[in-house]
Amino acid sequence: MNVVDLHDPKRVNRIPDETKVLFSSGSFMQDEFKILKVELRLYVERTDEHLGDFSLITSFVETDKGTVEMIYDEGYRGADSLKRASEFLTSNLGISGLILRSVISLRDKMS
Repeated sequence: MNVVDLHDPKRVNRIPDETKVLFSSGSFMQDEFKILKVELRLYVERTDEHLGDFSLITSFVETDKGTVEMIYDEGYRGADSLKRASEFLTSNLGISGLILRSVISLRDKMS
C-alpha cells in the first residue's frame, strides 16, 4: 500500500528535485512495521524573484507493509532548505516522530 498523505497529492506526482536519506538499514521495528528507509524529499514548486524558491519538503517512509509520503515543511525556506531540515531532524530525535506519524497514517489507511 502506498499512501500520499497530502491535501493535494498531485503536488508530489513527479520526481523530487532533491532527496536526503536519513535511515536505510532496514532493521528498525515500529510496532508491527519493519522500517526500511526514511528520507526527506524536496519539491521546488515555484520561484519568487524576491523570496526565492517555494519549497515543499515531504517525509517518505518505506516499510515492509507499504510507503507513506506526507508534508514535513513548506514555504520560502531559502537555500539548502533540505539540508537544514535533515540536520534538524537528525540532531533532535525527530526521525522517531516521523516514523511514528507515518506508521499511524499507514495503519489508518489499512483498516
